[in-house]
Amino acid sequence: MRLRDLADLPDLKLQPMVTPEHFDPSIRWVVTTDMLDPSRYLSGGELVLTGLMWRTGPEDSSTFVHAVSKAGISALAASDGGVVPDDLIEACREHGLPLFRVPADVAFATVTESVVRQLSSARASDLSLVLDRHRRLVASAGPGGGLGALLEMVSSDLGMNCWVISSSGRVLAGSEDLPDTEAIGREFLTSPHLPRYCRAQRVSIFPVDGEASPRVVDWFLAFESDWQTWDSPRLSLAGQLASIVAVERSRVDDRVSGSGILAQEFFRSIAGGATANDILAQMQVIGLDTDAHYAAVVAATSGETLRLGELRPLLREVLAPLEITLGVVGTEAIALVPARTDKTDSVRNAVRSLAPGLIGSGTSIGVSAPTAPADIRSAIEEARYARRLAEGRGADCNVVGHDELATLTILLANVPDDVRRMFTSRLLTPLAEYDAQHHSDLIATLSMYLDTNGAWTRCAEQLHMHVNSVRYRIQRVEELTGRDLSRLEDRIEFYVALRLR
Repeated sequence: MRLRDLADLPDLKLQPMVTPEHFDPSIRWVVTTDMLDPSRYLSGGELVLTGLMWRTGPEDSSTFVHAVSKAGISALAASDGGVVPDDLIEACREHGLPLFRVPADVAFATVTESVVRQLSSARASDLSLVLDRHRRLVASAGPGGGLGALLEMVSSDLGMNCWVISSSGRVLAGSEDLPDTEAIGREFLTSPHLPRYCRAQRVSIFPVDGEASPRVVDWFLAFESDWQTWDSPRLSLAGQLASIVAVERSRVDDRVSGSGILAQEFFRSIAGGATANDILAQMQVIGLDTDAHYAAVVAATSGETLRLGELRPLLREVLAPLEITLGVVGTEAIALVPARTDKTDSVRNAVRSLAPGLIGSGTSIGVSAPTAPADIRSAIEEARYARRLAEGRGADCNVVGHDELATLTILLANVPDDVRRMFTSRLLTPLAEYDAQHHSDLIATLSMYLDTNGAWTRCAEQLHMHVNSVRYRIQRVEELTGRDLSRLEDRIEFYVALRLR
């Protein structure tokens, strides 16, 4: 709203007392005050209304006008029963501050209501045009098209900086630098209700997908303003902006793109036993550098807060900003990331920043060592074993790297699936069938017996059983399988079979 628009409002009948030449400032808000120095409550661009309660003599006018002019207000509207003293008029002329007289029969509340209505209508209209233009842009643009330009328009046209931020605090687009984005990300993940005003950072945050996605895999909008002071049109338009950003966000999901489909088939063929030559040929088809080294990262979830499909954006966020190749096989999401060095620490750090959003998710993540393309199948198996070890630790989200795997486990990563199934079936199927028929726990007892190095008393304590019951169960294992657990060779084979399950 411009100064000339204020003078043209017929219901207010404001009389210009000081009108600067060649100067038509914008009015962004209206404030009423009777303090002699209200400058600490002003941020610039306001229309200040005053009933002159601060004036005890002519010298106070100079003090008051100096203070509000220094704060950068756009105009002053004053009245003491419809009268404006000459010393106030003179002080405004001296500082070049526009001054209006408010008639005695017009309440300050009427002026405030009228100005706020004009500001809201003008801003809503401006932003609606911006958003309409961007909708057309989104309809024809490629991935990521126009998002940064939209936020720049919002910033320049409305004087309100805003940003699009990921759940870990990465700024994806924005009008200028925003400090402490990690703290804002934590507010987004932990706030009981959204939108929320973050007082320390002076921004309001709105989810992009809202209830449609868990926050840990969602984006959010940050506005440099307190949303609690907004009117209904501005709140509505913030929702429209979130919808447009949601369209952009959906384009990051490559499940239905050509490259995404090829990546999915790539991982399925590896799980199906593809040879090293087959893997190299498929890597060339999907555009992966066959001279680079790669680490495999595997994730799964056993909780209720994340679905299998949501592990894909989770891995993208955990591994950002690296370009990754993603697929889902069975109940696991698998990512390949270019890596010359171990990625375990960076994955752990990323997961730590997302931890508030992973509560109750039962997420487990395994990370392999970097490897050459010819050994990618082994890297994926290594990451899968690491993930299973993470899952066994039973927290909201665990990350296990290849360095935590035993040497034997690493060797087992190279065992073909058909050999694995044959070996485990020969040793463990008789026990599994017996457990199913008799509701016993021979396999669990055998596992604990091996983990405690055959110590009867310690094994019984861990299982909360009598020692004689443990001895009886181990005897049944030997009878059903024809093995002798006093022999080291038989113990090793059972240990391997349990790890290969």
